[in-house]
Amino acid sequence: MTNAITKTNFSLPGQTRFYVGKVRDVYYIKDELLIMVTTDRISAFDVVLSRGIPYKGQVLNQIAASYLDATEDIVPNWKIATPDPMVTVGRLCEPFKVEMVIRGYLSGHAWREYKEGKRSICGIPMPDGMKENDRFPEPIITPTTKALVGHDEDISREEILRSGIVSEEDYLKLEDFTRKLFCRGSEMAAHMGLILVDTKYEFGKDGDEIYLIDEIHTPDSSRYFYLEGYQKRQANDESQKQLSKEFVREWLIINGFQGKEGQTVPEMTDLFVNQVSERYIELYETITGTKFDRSDITNVPARVEQNILKFITAYYR
Repeated sequence: MTNAITKTNFSLPGQTRFYVGKVRDVYYIKDELLIMVTTDRISAFDVVLSRGIPYKGQVLNQIAASYLDATEDIVPNWKIATPDPMVTVGRLCEPFKVEMVIRGYLSGHAWREYKEGKRSICGIPMPDGMKENDRFPEPIITPTTKALVGHDEDISREEILRSGIVSEEDYLKLEDFTRKLFCRGSEMAAHMGLILVDTKYEFGKDGDEIYLIDEIHTPDSSRYFYLEGYQKRQANDESQKQLSKEFVREWLIINGFQGKEGQTVPEMTDLFVNQVSERYIELYETITGTKFDRSDITNVPARVEQNILKFITAYYR
C-alpha cells in the first residue's frame, strides 16, 4: 500500500487564492468559501515528513466532519459540505491568531516540560509529584501562537490579552467553547472505550459570530488513550496504550530527530508508512464505532477534483 496524495494543484472556478498548509491544501472560492483538501501529508515537530500516509487524509477529514456535526449545538462551525472523503467545504472566516490547546492529562509536550523541572505551562501551575500520563485535577488550557511558518509557541492568557492578539470578550468565549468541546469530546471518547487526553481547537470570526474552524478531535490534533487498563498501567509505571500521532513523534525521537537545527528526518520505510496508515484506520474505527470504508485510491487527484467541481457547479447554480 503506497498510493498517497501529498499535493494538489487544481484550477477551480471562482478560485481567488490557494494556500498550502502542513497537511491541508486550501482553495478560496470567490472569497466566500474555503475548499479544504486534507492530503495524506504527515507532519511532526512542525516539519512535513518525506512521505504521505495512504488513507490518512480520508481518516482525518471524516472524523473531523463527524465531530463538527456532533458539536454544532455548542458553537457554530465552518462546515457546509463534504463532497469527497478528503474534502470539506466551509465558510470563510478570519482565524484567531491563537490555537486553544486543552490538556486533561500530563502527556506529550506538557510532560516533556514537566520532566525538565518546569511546574507551569502557559502560566498555568502543574502540581508536584505527578507522573507521565497522570490526570490533572482539572483540564488546563495552554494556548499557542499560530505560526504560519516554523514552531507554534506557548503563550499565556495574560500575554494574549496584554498584546491584544484576541480581545478579552472574545477570549473568554474561546475558553468557554474550549472547555465545553473538550467535555463533549471526552464523553464521546469514553463511550467508545477511549480517553481524550488532550486536543486543540481553532476558531475564527465571520462578522461578529465566532465559529469553530479546521479539524476537531482527529489523531493529528488530539491524543487518545485506551480507557481499559489505564489505571493499571499507571499504577505499574507502564506506557499507556494510545491512538495518536505521538507514536510517530516517538519514532522520530528514537531515530534522532526532534525538528532541531542540523537534524535530518530519518527515512520512512514502506513498512513504517503502512504501519502508520493502519494506526490511523484503527483510530477511525475505534472512535467512530464504524468500519472504515477505504475509498478508491487508483487516481485520487482526479477523483477529488471531479467531486469538488460537481459541488461548485451545484452550489452556484
